[in-house]
Amino acid sequence: MFLFDRNNNTSILLAGILALTVGVGVARFVFTSLLPPMLDDFITISFAGILASINYAGYLSGSLFSIFIKDIHSKVRFFKIGLVLCVVTSLLLGISENNLVWGISRYLAGFGAAMALVVGSAIVMLKLKDTNKTKAMGIHFSGLGFSIVITDLLMRAVFYFGGNWQDAWLILALFGTIFSAYSAYILSFDKEPKANIVKHKFDKTLFSPLVIVLILAYFTEGVGMVVQATFLPDIVNSLEGLEGYGGYTWLAVGIAGIPASILWMRLAHRFGSINIMIAAMLLQIVGILIPTFSANIYFNLVSGILFGATFIGLVALFMNYGGQLANKNPVFIMGAITAAYGLGQIVAPLYCIAFIEYFNSYSPALYLTAFIVFIGILLLVFANCKLKHLKPNI
Repeated sequence: MFLFDRNNNTSILLAGILALTVGVGVARFVFTSLLPPMLDDFITISFAGILASINYAGYLSGSLFSIFIKDIHSKVRFFKIGLVLCVVTSLLLGISENNLVWGISRYLAGFGAAMALVVGSAIVMLKLKDTNKTKAMGIHFSGLGFSIVITDLLMRAVFYFGGNWQDAWLILALFGTIFSAYSAYILSFDKEPKANIVKHKFDKTLFSPLVIVLILAYFTEGVGMVVQATFLPDIVNSLEGLEGYGGYTWLAVGIAGIPASILWMRLAHRFGSINIMIAAMLLQIVGILIPTFSANIYFNLVSGILFGATFIGLVALFMNYGGQLANKNPVFIMGAITAAYGLGQIVAPLYCIAFIEYFNSYSPALYLTAFIVFIGILLLVFANCKLKHLKPNI
């Protein structure tokens, strides 16, 4: 059966999507879906923000670690370890209410997520054969949208049948185990004699001015992404008349994200990656600012749609662009830019907590976030204007 053929592009892409569902959905984004019931029953908003930063610190660690993984079989091994971490740490959240256990679990989940996203995406890129990789990787990164929708629907099903947030973590760990088994089987390579294994050394010459600008711009996108990724349901629930609508907005994020990477990557193929990054980040700013001036449910659904469509598309755009700049060792630049992204994700929840507690409102944090994303746009405009001679046609 072709779905169990390790060299079939369809099975490779399916395995990549399921790996993203585990690494990004189970280990990271479903925390946002479960935040409102957990806030009602267990954690405070301050502790939620701290846990988010701890999770992103783990993600940063994993991203940096991925840069130094030398050969493909080591990449596969750590990818599989990452999937196991994503599942086990989710299981722990379902059986423990100890703050230290939660902190350690969120850190290890972040590390596992980096292995699933950064290393897993590099493996997918290397395994794909005889295809336009920009378009194919757009399909792969649609898994980011699927990860939100699938995990959110699983969470809703648990509550529908009378379960609670602890039960949701256990069910998510179960499905994560099934998805991980398939991804781990497909995203492997046949063993080669040690003499034939290509090892990639740390290559500082890859850090061209274009790559440095890309890293800085992706840092600002990490900030832009994480505020809504952590707090969006609670942001919407805090608006007058929209109590209880936050979960629907978050579901809209995932649904909008499913086709987003495919569409953005097709546009990038036609108009150039950096041009499309700029357009996506401009739309993201609009989505970030909507809750600051409107409590209309339809406008805030648009905010969720814009967020899902842009942040998922931007992950695909930056990761694909960076991976192709690095040529035969895509994990190198993928890891470097994702480390910057992770650093932005650590910083943002912390200033959000401070602003929320001081102003008793999300609006100041959203204003600052939009401004930081705008700085990222200026960096990309600079890259377009000044670094054209270094920019490949991807």
